[in-house]
Amino acid sequence: MKLYSVVASLLLLFANGCAAGLPVTVDGQALPSLAPMLEKATPAVVNISTRGKVVVRNSLLNDPLFKRFFKLPDILRERETMSLGSGVIVDASNGYILTNNHVVEDALEISVTLRDGRQLSAEILGRDPDTDIAVIKINAPRLHSMPFANSNVLRVGDFVVAIGNPFGLGQTVTSGIISALGRSGLGIESYEDFIQTDASINPGNSGGALVNLRGELVGINTAILGGSGSAGNIGIGFAIPINMAQDIMSQLIEYGEVKRGRLGVQAQDLTAELAKAFNIESTQGAVVTQVEQGSPAQKGGLKVGDVIIKANGRAVRSAIDVHNRIGMMLVGQAVELEVIRGGNNILIQTTIQLMEIVTIDGAEFSYRLAGASIGEIKESDMQKGLRQYLRVMEVEPNSQAWLTGVRKDDVIFSINKQRVETFEAAYAAARSSRNLLLNIHRGNQSMFLLIK
Repeated sequence: MKLYSVVASLLLLFANGCAAGLPVTVDGQALPSLAPMLEKATPAVVNISTRGKVVVRNSLLNDPLFKRFFKLPDILRERETMSLGSGVIVDASNGYILTNNHVVEDALEISVTLRDGRQLSAEILGRDPDTDIAVIKINAPRLHSMPFANSNVLRVGDFVVAIGNPFGLGQTVTSGIISALGRSGLGIESYEDFIQTDASINPGNSGGALVNLRGELVGINTAILGGSGSAGNIGIGFAIPINMAQDIMSQLIEYGEVKRGRLGVQAQDLTAELAKAFNIESTQGAVVTQVEQGSPAQKGGLKVGDVIIKANGRAVRSAIDVHNRIGMMLVGQAVELEVIRGGNNILIQTTIQLMEIVTIDGAEFSYRLAGASIGEIKESDMQKGLRQYLRVMEVEPNSQAWLTGVRKDDVIFSINKQRVETFEAAYAAARSSRNLLLNIHRGNQSMFLLIK
């Protein structure tokens, strides 16, 4: 009997005022239930709570008039932070747990609560802010891990279940379908290829599991789209595909970080107008607009005007697709691009190279930045062209830079209101004033940091 027949029979029972409890079967057929699958899946999903510290300054000091009138000193202070999230045990023998970077990024202490009530301390093996993936590790016997699905074969309409710890209530299960695939351009992460679902995902679900009806992990829940003033779910949630998360996880476990490669091209989306201009039928792809000298793209023979339609056999719909695919590949890994050139389909083969980053100690700019390793980064962004900027690669704990509030992965936009993209620009800007006014981007926020 089909599912709708079972549901119809149930409705008929209630309509007749049946006083008995819900039947186990209808017309000899067991009622559909996710309980058997969840009994196997939920022990692999954990609750994560963290405690950390961040350096902050009094918000009133951001107002120069207030500061000048009251002549208050610019004192930085540490504020204790706490966060709640979720995670998924993916390797029981080694105690590896996949979660979101934003769940653990400022953590000094991480506590993991298992489904059976055990509470354990965890350590961070590696974090990747660009994809919001982190791997933490616990040591405990009798752990249950969750098997991986192949997220490349997911289809819109597939049933999925979200498991996590919303609002710190404890483990909670919600269900829905896959609403869309390959969501990008949302501005949530640097590399986006999200699964969209209407399974209810709320604050605290971050890092939890999105599973199929076989109890296999298809994604890591990471974000929601809320209305104005809304802190909860409105039926639009996003998860990182597990194939993408696995690639990141393997690098985090081996290196503690992601060693991203580069292709060395700039591109833009193929529009209907461009397709007509190039006299091609395809309306999806990425048009190469620039090829860097000496880059893997040039060595492989890629040319300006080529239209990339596939990368390693997977269809390319836009320039951001190429950005995501290359960003997820290992250094030294071969990449095969199918491009349209002059009306013909040709294959371009090359090898991903390591993105070279030159670093210096921040003391080269100012003694106030001593202990911060600052890198001059040049990389191709498929949407924004060639990007060049300064990023804080490392900060020694309790160093001068640390005490002034500088943190790892801070991107420095300007120093003393002068835009800096190179070391030379930073030297000049830092020497223009006795103080340092840094405009930095941290996580999803931009801020000013005044250092006296």
